[in-house]
Formats: sequence, structure tokens, C-alpha cells
Amino acid sequence: MTDHVPMTDRARLEVAGLSVAAGPRQILREVSFALAPGSCLGLVGETGAGKTMACRAVTGRLTRIGVRVLGGAVRYGGTDLLAQSPAQWRRLYGRRIGLVPQNSLGSLDPVMKVGRQVRETLRELDPGAPHEARAAELLDMVHLPRPRQVLSAYPHELSGGMRQRLMIALALAGRPDLLVADEPTSALDMTVQHGIVDLLAELRAATGMSVIFVTHDLSVIESIADQIAVMYAGTVVESGPAEQIMAAPRHPYTRALLAARPSRAQRGGRLAAIPGQPQPLLADLPGCQFAGRCPLASDQCRAQVPPLAEQGQEQGPGPGAGHRSACWHADQVTAPGVTA
Repeated sequence: MTDHVPMTDRARLEVAGLSVAAGPRQILREVSFALAPGSCLGLVGETGAGKTMACRAVTGRLTRIGVRVLGGAVRYGGTDLLAQSPAQWRRLYGRRIGLVPQNSLGSLDPVMKVGRQVRETLRELDPGAPHEARAAELLDMVHLPRPRQVLSAYPHELSGGMRQRLMIALALAGRPDLLVADEPTSALDMTVQHGIVDLLAELRAATGMSVIFVTHDLSVIESIADQIAVMYAGTVVESGPAEQIMAAPRHPYTRALLAARPSRAQRGGRLAAIPGQPQPLLADLPGCQFAGRCPLASDQCRAQVPPLAEQGQEQGPGPGAGHRSACWHADQVTAPGVTA
């Protein structure tokens, strides 16, 4: 495997107070999270929580879908990503920042063989590399067997897991420092999901790149993420060290997501579910957006938006430092019997 070429200003990603609107309505509200060099951030939430929209901001695709930035900043390695021109983004995308999209089959040209698609990507992102050797190397990196056979196949001739590995290989073609994996395990069976997660963890360890891993499933993210940011209705409702959030969530929504995970203890029984429907991104309600589904909701919750802040015993230095929750009743979330 060719050594990963480090950037001189190896990146730290900071998304600070990002607000985005489509028409007259906000669809992202004060979204903030950070990603340290070489670490993995799990971006978690139900469908429609705003995860993909946040990823579009990081990968420079907001203007393509007709939305506008109301405020905030997205900085990567000292670069203001929101201020980049289309030409500047073309130099960043694929080289500094790679993307693994949700739909592997829809992202590949169905009438073009895999080998041609890989070579065209390499000509754009890594023109100095010997394309045939580099193509075989990329497929080897993602553990795709029989590379010659894969390169001569059409996308529909590959399994879903193989196509997803191929998309990861294409995202690595420019040797990026940051990889954004947008629901890379969706529509895959459990065994294949674990294989993709293990692959990304292995590549991260081998190259030192940072990873944003987007998913709706906390079970998937548990084994790879250092940090977790939980999104609901276009905003971050909880963030912090993965171990802290998995062991002691401080927001009712996070606790409900954890309670909904299947387990051996529940075999033969009913899975827990979060009542009601996710709040649409375009909704414009006062107060906490989760209040209508929350067992702890009070008049204050319905009237005032809670800040994302360290609360209670976890303020200041210590093992819980950096664990933030946007909940007026965060100190009650871990009480027995509190579920959505």
C-alpha cells in the first residue's frame, strides 16, 4: 500500500453555529460539532434529522440544491469552506475531502464498466499515478477480491457490499485527509454492515485520515466513533465522547434511540419505539423540537429552545468533560424508567 501523503496543515474540522435555509424556513439551526485530526465523528439521527444537509455543507454541495447559509462557519485545516469558489472546491473535493454517498448503485454509471470509472476518477484526482497499478491498489485497499474481474464488470454485476467497497475506493483515489461516509451501511445486511465499519476503521488507522460516519443506527457507530453528535429536526441535541453518550445519554432523544436497539434480552418481545413522528426540518415551532415526543417535556420545553451546553455534574474537567446536551431536564434523563 502506498503511504498516505499527509497535508502540512493536517485538518481539524470545525462546524460552528451553522444555520441554513431553504426558501423562508430554516432547515439547519445552529449546528456545531468538531472533528480532531485522525478521529471519527458519528453523526446520528433518524431520517430527516439534517445529517446529510450538514454533510453537504462540509463537502461544498449546498449551493447545488438551492439553499442559502444564514450564518455560522465551516473551517477545515484553517480553510473557510463556505467561502470557497467552485474552482477552489474542485481542488479540495476528492483530494482533501472525500465522500462516500448513500446510494452506491445510483452513484455509478450503469453502462460503464467499473475499470473505466476508476481510471477516469484517477485521471481527475491523481493524474501522476500509474492508473492500472493504482486502480488495483485501491481495490486491494478495500479488500475487493479478484480485482481484474471486478474492474471488467458493470456495477449491477456486483453485490451491494462490493459496490459500497468500490465507492470507498473511489473516495480514497485522491488520498483525502477527511472522509465523509454518508449512510455507508444503509440497505446492507448486518454482516456486510460490520464488514464496511471494520474496513473504514482499518483504513483510518492505516492512513491517519479523519472520518465523519453518518448513520441512524447507534449500534453501527458504537465500534468506530470517538465522538458522537446526535441530530434532531436540523439541530444537534447532544454531542460528546462516544463512550460517555453510549453509557449515560443526557438527552431523551438519545436515550430513546439507545432503547430502540434490538438486543438478545428482547428476543421474542416487542422492540421499543419512539412515539410520534420525527419533526420535519421545515417546521418552525418554538421551544425544543423534541418536546412533542418527550416524556419529560414541560411548559419551559415547549416555549424556550434549550442551549447545547455542558450541564450538571459533567461541567468542567473530568471524564465527562465535553459532553453536551440541549435539554432543560438533562439531569433527569438517566433516571430509571425515562424513555420516549
